[in-house]
Amino acid sequence: MLPANDSTVKGDFNDVTFTADGITSKFHKKGSKFFINTEGSDGKNHDFEIKYIFGHKPLQQYLVQFPGGRLQVPRLSWDVNKKKWFNQYAGQKIASHDWLHWTGNAQNWNTMCATCHSTNLHKNYDTKTDTYKTSYSVINVSCESCHGAGQKHLNYINGSDYKSGDKVTGSFMKLGKNSGQLEQINTCAPCHARISEISPKHIDSKEIMDNYIPQIPDTEFFHADGQVDDEDYIYTSFLQSKMYSKGVKCSNCHNPHSIKLKKIDNQTCLQCHIQKKYDTPKHTFHTIGSNGALCVNCHMPGKLYMGNDLRHDHSFRVPRPDLSVKYGTPNACSNCHKDKSEKTLADAVIKWYGPNRKYHFADDLIPGSRLDNQSESHLTQLINIQNTPNIIKATALFYLGSINSQTSLKTITSCLNHKDAQVRYRALRSLSIFAPSDWIQNVGPLLSDKVRAVRIAAADLFVGLPKDQIPSQYVTAFETANKELVSYLHYQTDFSVGNIMLADYYLKIQDYVNAESFYLKGLKKDDKMNYALLNLSSLYNAVGKNDASLHVLQKALKNDPKNDRIYYNLALLYNETNNSTAAETAFANAVALKSQNPRVYYNYGLMLNAKKNFKAAETILQKGIAISPNTPDLYYALTFVYIQSDNKTKAQQTAIKLKQLDPNNPNYQGLFQNLGL
Repeated sequence: MLPANDSTVKGDFNDVTFTADGITSKFHKKGSKFFINTEGSDGKNHDFEIKYIFGHKPLQQYLVQFPGGRLQVPRLSWDVNKKKWFNQYAGQKIASHDWLHWTGNAQNWNTMCATCHSTNLHKNYDTKTDTYKTSYSVINVSCESCHGAGQKHLNYINGSDYKSGDKVTGSFMKLGKNSGQLEQINTCAPCHARISEISPKHIDSKEIMDNYIPQIPDTEFFHADGQVDDEDYIYTSFLQSKMYSKGVKCSNCHNPHSIKLKKIDNQTCLQCHIQKKYDTPKHTFHTIGSNGALCVNCHMPGKLYMGNDLRHDHSFRVPRPDLSVKYGTPNACSNCHKDKSEKTLADAVIKWYGPNRKYHFADDLIPGSRLDNQSESHLTQLINIQNTPNIIKATALFYLGSINSQTSLKTITSCLNHKDAQVRYRALRSLSIFAPSDWIQNVGPLLSDKVRAVRIAAADLFVGLPKDQIPSQYVTAFETANKELVSYLHYQTDFSVGNIMLADYYLKIQDYVNAESFYLKGLKKDDKMNYALLNLSSLYNAVGKNDASLHVLQKALKNDPKNDRIYYNLALLYNETNNSTAAETAFANAVALKSQNPRVYYNYGLMLNAKKNFKAAETILQKGIAISPNTPDLYYALTFVYIQSDNKTKAQQTAIKLKQLDPNNPNYQGLFQNLGL
């Protein structure tokens, strides 16, 4: 990042025009200043002055200054190698008021880019005024970005302690020549990971989760087997790899100062891997010197990001076309052999290596990610296998947080004392679907965990508890951890989702005024966030503003007319306001969209039962059981339907299944007694 001038700007600003996705932009100069004439947030073209250049190779971006200290990044960038303008997101027609438009929150430098491109950056965002006073020590990435502030080092070297022989390891510098694997990775990770920063006040710690929360390889951003999909950078992939488990560190392959590989092509890998075994056609099944014989093309498949930036997956996995056949996940073979089917590629591997593949965590992670009736066993397997990478165990825990069963609860709880902070953190996050009585005693000690992110996650669970339900021995620890949680949430409010996270916090503690304020702030930044609209609707319902609640849900439905949760919330609201016809229609729509929420089927079944439409109620509840066979309420409701329709035999059969699932629930004991169970 540098100021825009004749020596730093690489793009052509000599009155050239470029048209992309219906928008024509012009690049020109006025004296020594550079301008882009393009569509603004009002849908009209304006001249925007380029204040800074951003990036070196393979593309250069440009920053435009807006009121309130914002710097925004146009989606048109300069291809440094091809020397031409291009649209980073070709084919995406973005409305001028959309969150993704270049003038919106998604393309904001202060929030999205700044921390990794300048030294000692502080975004200094003011939530109340929605403005920035972003500062940095050095505009560009400098030595201190990785090695830490140099003044303390200089003072020590020039001081009496050092000269008298009182040596301190590292001499108050970070990341020395012989730094260890984790020290090195955790220095690189904040900029080479999809990550969220916890606070502007960093803790001096070797544990990354004291200051950051890295993304796990879940299906929101990654493929189901853990391969990169979205712009996921390096860290999360590398932590999945065998290389990481064997102690490989960044500088084994990369020169951190030149940003280049230390050796070219296969020589990088042959530093550790025997040439006679691996760099031969017997291993690669490709001619020496061909693209297919390059280790990186098979074990580190690349993908273009930002239009022209090729980045390689660092999970270093063996290509598995058989998994592509079974699950539709990508594999490296297909990148080159686009003319062949996945089945043909899988058969080639069988021909070379036989029918059996060595176990990889993807064999369980993929079916586990589907969250169907078979998922729980796969996820439990991942956690129980000792050498499963911790980042994958954390991902398995994340998925288990959608499976409300006693075995899932037991597995999650067993990980609360895991040595890896990411695993503990994800275990805590996944307990939110369970009743506090299931976890309160196990979670209490983690309010004082040695890692800040873990304390924050524990506090977030305790927030929803009435004060008189917090065990006395945890009150002080909760108050301290809760302050860290609130600080973390406020720090995220420059981002649309951050406002919603803080609004959710206030909703939990029934501070409806602040909750509404931050939902609306988040929606101002991104009005397509249906999660926020759904929660705002629930807030309005809680304070008796059902007209406002209905209006918000209808707005959400316009955003996404095929969202089953919206129909479910509409059904509940219509039912509450005694509009049973509309409620039944909304329930039916949620079912037609194959909702995976067992409460949809439970409530709809009871509504049909109340109308004495017993056959339809039975059908709906059975659909719910097929989707969620371990949900006791569905069996309870179905038993009730059979009793109402005088079918005692089926009532007893269903109640027996209910008793097997939840034998000690006091709400069911009367039913069991009446049916002779």
